[in-house]
Amino acid sequence: MDTVIRNVRLLGRKGHFDVGIERGVFVRIEETIHAHVREELDGAGQLMLPPFIESHIHLDSVLTAGQPRFNESGTLFEGIQVWSERKETLTREDVKMRAKEALRWQVAQGILHVRTHVDVTDPKLTALQALLEVKEEVADQVNLQIVAFPQEGISSFSGGAELLEEALRLGADVVGAIPHFEYTRELGVASLHTCFELAKKYGRMVDVHCDEIDDEQSRFLETVAYLALSHGLKSRVTASHTTAMHSYNGAYVSKLMRLLKRSEINIVANPLINITLQGRFDHYPTRRGVTRIKELWREGVNVSLGHDDILDPWYALGTGSMLQVAHMAVHTSHMTGREEIDETVRMVSSRAARTLGVECEYGIAADKPASFVLMDAKDAFDMIRRQPPCTLVVSRGKVVARTSPASVRVIQDGKEHPVTFARPFAAREENAAQS
Repeated sequence: MDTVIRNVRLLGRKGHFDVGIERGVFVRIEETIHAHVREELDGAGQLMLPPFIESHIHLDSVLTAGQPRFNESGTLFEGIQVWSERKETLTREDVKMRAKEALRWQVAQGILHVRTHVDVTDPKLTALQALLEVKEEVADQVNLQIVAFPQEGISSFSGGAELLEEALRLGADVVGAIPHFEYTRELGVASLHTCFELAKKYGRMVDVHCDEIDDEQSRFLETVAYLALSHGLKSRVTASHTTAMHSYNGAYVSKLMRLLKRSEINIVANPLINITLQGRFDHYPTRRGVTRIKELWREGVNVSLGHDDILDPWYALGTGSMLQVAHMAVHTSHMTGREEIDETVRMVSSRAARTLGVECEYGIAADKPASFVLMDAKDAFDMIRRQPPCTLVVSRGKVVARTSPASVRVIQDGKEHPVTFARPFAAREENAAQS
């Protein structure tokens, strides 16, 4: 056996385990592994979990905040305008440099599967070609999916459909659309038909920027769900954002939910950005601007979470941490129950694996690729509360990132007291529960 990680804990399982790896694949998970191994690593009782998954980001625009100017209104629409100006100066080298830096941030924080949207309303398709190269260059560490995303529309942008199809011919993995940004409702629906026809023609998945607006009359989600059902694509289809849903009336949501469940589509929420961009045209009370994460989850719809933007025209903050995203979801969606907090971690891991269609290669189990993170946390609740760093990140059996956590000490009464921010009675409560 190549490697054994000893003394780790696994989410949802009691006790400590040894995990054996051979040729980049998990082969054994036992309380104690007795075997000849080339390398042993001490997990020190840390939590081992599958890598985090980024369901929705824009790597073509990362790290461009303030170029050529900041989005002072904070609206989606000014962000699009600022980006259209910055897009004119894109070069392949520029896009690659920024995207690879952001990916390093993500890998350091345990993200090894990434779905990025790339603006293809550019006659030169500069960003797409750059990210196709990045995909190949990072393939030994990160599984990068590329969505051909028509930022300025399919039907309303001159040559939009042709550029979208060319992006698929060049190698984009997923077909995108933005129906609420098209000039009219009719053009929005037409753009979705174009999107699904191309998905069927090229055998690709679908991921639509859908109803990312506060308008309660923006109802393209029903069209996306119906087309997913009628074309038989079902779980290969994702609707991202769906923020208008927070303004729908209850009767309509009840009807819509039935269709969503039958269609089996995925929903991606981006709470950091949605709560920032939405509600900008409201007076008080201001809407939260985040889709109905809790309600969708309770109804059995697959929901995952994305960061969406990092230091770009739509969001001038961010580090790429999926725990930060989950932490925001807890607050914006009132998911403060213990089961609900646990679920937000699944939304950046196992549920996100379903969204990206990588379930068969995801998880800590025999015969799965040995990709995982180690984290000094007790459980999902502890991860969300403290957001500890990933001390070790491994991709297919190879270490790709290490973090040495900070050592914090408070000096009181002439003595140094270590501070970990852990619950002081956690061990006592755990022992009581076991007894």
